[in-house]
Amino acid sequence: MQMRSIEHSSPATAELEAALRGIVGDQHVHTDEPSRRLHSEDIWQSAESVVALVVAPDSTEQLAAVVRAIHDAGWAIAPRGAGMSYTGGYIPVNARTVSLDLTRMDRILNISRDDMTVTVQAGVTWKALNQALATQGLRTPFWGPMSGLLSTVGGGVSQLNAMFGAGHYGTSSESVVALSVVLADGRLLRTGARGPEGKAPFYRHYGPDLTGLFCGDCGVFGVKAEITLRLMALPAFEDHASFSMPTGAALLQAMAEIARAGVASETCAFDPGLTAVRLARTSLASDVKTLGAVISKEKSLGRGLLSAAKIAMSGRNFVEDEAFPLHVICEGRSAAAVESDMAEVRRIAAVAKGVEIPNTIAKVLRATPFPALNSMLGPDGESWIPIHGVLSLSNAPKALADIQALYENRAGVHEATGIKTGFLFTTMSSNAIIIEPVFYWPNGWRPIHASAIEPAHLARLTQRPANPQATALVAETRKHVIAIFERYGAGHFQIGRTYPYRASRDAASIELLDSIKGCLDPDLNLNPGALGFPVARA
Repeated sequence: MQMRSIEHSSPATAELEAALRGIVGDQHVHTDEPSRRLHSEDIWQSAESVVALVVAPDSTEQLAAVVRAIHDAGWAIAPRGAGMSYTGGYIPVNARTVSLDLTRMDRILNISRDDMTVTVQAGVTWKALNQALATQGLRTPFWGPMSGLLSTVGGGVSQLNAMFGAGHYGTSSESVVALSVVLADGRLLRTGARGPEGKAPFYRHYGPDLTGLFCGDCGVFGVKAEITLRLMALPAFEDHASFSMPTGAALLQAMAEIARAGVASETCAFDPGLTAVRLARTSLASDVKTLGAVISKEKSLGRGLLSAAKIAMSGRNFVEDEAFPLHVICEGRSAAAVESDMAEVRRIAAVAKGVEIPNTIAKVLRATPFPALNSMLGPDGESWIPIHGVLSLSNAPKALADIQALYENRAGVHEATGIKTGFLFTTMSSNAIIIEPVFYWPNGWRPIHASAIEPAHLARLTQRPANPQATALVAETRKHVIAIFERYGAGHFQIGRTYPYRASRDAASIELLDSIKGCLDPDLNLNPGALGFPVARA
């Protein structure tokens, strides 16, 4: 989809621009076309319109003043964290839109070991948060997605995240204690029990769960300014295991039993297609940074060197071509507890006909949890896009079988246009499995990719021309996959403008949602169109 270039220098734009410069300073209001275009696309698509302005506040007070000024001007607001959406999560619906760049709000405001809470500004990355907490032997229960090098806590709460810690503690939202949210007119709303004078939030469920209202809302109800999360002591022990599972059904059988048993802090699995893509990347044996991280993760230099040596020797070529590799991490306060959990993992995998293999990937997942985001493109520079569904343990195998059948039916057209597919799987607490189909196809990268991928890595890749035919076929297949997920009643993260959230709600729920939106944003200016809300006429 091609964006229409616009002139940003109309009288109305100039007046709003001047007001915003007065709030955040000249250098933090961007009107150049590259910045505006970057903020008008996500990993999947470029919007038809280009935002008129990009503004970057650095405090809750500045954010509230910025939102108030935009509201008074009658413009739309597109809140943006690190830009990792692939569902149209923040793209503009018209040119009278201001993009809120929240990455300057990157301060950790308070770490309280006494109350076991941490409060951060919305633009803090998961990596920065974990590094700060680790120095005190702490972490949040859910502690980030694999994109946490750039992904922000505010974005993770607005869109929801899965991965690290999710096997025990669920999504990013389930670690949230309280929020400070700027509403569409610039008012500040604060949730939770907050201690004397409201300055020390410590407990979420004080009456109706207002915090939950803003978790997973894609920014349509308010703009996250500050987030308070629960803390826990860093687990003293961890262990890693990997298994080669013979089929997708066997893999999901094992993952479901691991989830029911509650023994894994996280799981991560791939299908043969995604394994082949991963094997095409640089060998772990030559990745000095990765091996160094493995060494430093161990509690002694000797064990670290041994672990790194095993990884270098095993490399990645230990998974059979048609196998589904499963990687599991167990953690706990005692070595005996972790050993017991891992024994149960091994028993469950064996029942499902899994064969244990070198735990290279499992170790690396924990040693380098937030790698460079070079996997946003395929190994030869292909475009990449995921889709996902959160499914019940019993329905996940059925959904996978239907998606595999869909791919078989479309194999000819996919092969003819160079489309490759794969799957990533993970567990969510004790009651859900996430199936994440991914697509690779020969199509050129865009500014969003160049902004996130390491320049040296990008320079090694081939920039391809736009491929509208293949892109349209990927879009069509994605729609079929989403329809399969809906047949099985799947849930979704980062709903954006992609998943049929509104259509899946009953009449009473829609009435409630509309009433909340009408109360908090009656002019429909906050992230118009996300979650299926209507778009006001320009």
